[in-house]
Amino acid sequence: MLESYDDLLTTEEACEALKIGKNALYALLRCQKLKGYRNGRVWRIPRIAVEEYIRAQAKL
Repeated sequence: MLESYDDLLTTEEACEALKIGKNALYALLRCQKLKGYRNGRVWRIPRIAVEEYIRAQAKL
């Protein structure tokens, strides 16, 4: 699904993959609907977490 991306995505890459804005992405990370972690001030989102989020939203 997202094979063209690395295993860890930046916020910009995750926004591009999900076609959402940064504020929406940060809201998903805060409420833990999308899994990710902070390395200092920089968020890293695993590609697998993005794929799982997409699948979960598609089942609604």
